[in-house]
Amino acid sequence: MSKQHTAQAPVDPIVLGKMGSSYGIRGWLRVFSSTEDAESIFDYQPWLIQKAGQWQAVELESWRHHNQDIVIKLKGIDDRDAANLLTNCEIIVDSSQLPKLGEGDYYWKDLMGCQVVTTEGYGLGKVIDMMETGSNDVLVIKANLKDAFGIKERLVPFLDGQVIKKVDLATRTIEVDWDPGF
Repeated sequence: MSKQHTAQAPVDPIVLGKMGSSYGIRGWLRVFSSTEDAESIFDYQPWLIQKAGQWQAVELESWRHHNQDIVIKLKGIDDRDAANLLTNCEIIVDSSQLPKLGEGDYYWKDLMGCQVVTTEGYGLGKVIDMMETGSNDVLVIKANLKDAFGIKERLVPFLDGQVIKKVDLATRTIEVDWDPGF
């Protein structure tokens, strides 16, 4: 079928994107990149996928833009049927491949699971996701079960210095200047 090779599980896996639907009849696939610059996904190789509980390495043969999409060709995936088997597979690499960041910079993955508290000490909940809105990133926070305001989820803009006052990855906490009623 394809040039997929059994691979060892990454020590610290991170999802960089997802394979979409097939494109054409020669094994091309759409790809959805989660990297800040969509084309940066190609800077990290090898890609790993998980199929039927097994880790597999896939080799990129080629890629190009098609309208608003990015389409890829993987080695050994030569027809639409083979490509369809990879639809919805997450593209994973080991996070050790990511560049080291400077002081005060964070990967979204580092913020997942952090407890968010206001400058007054009110616990808003835990970061479960991040969103990119164009103007700024947004923390998606699952509120604590006994939230005094009855809120289940909060969206807090990640505006360093304005809203985000302190990120402490050692204690897994983010301090924010935010009204808990929102």
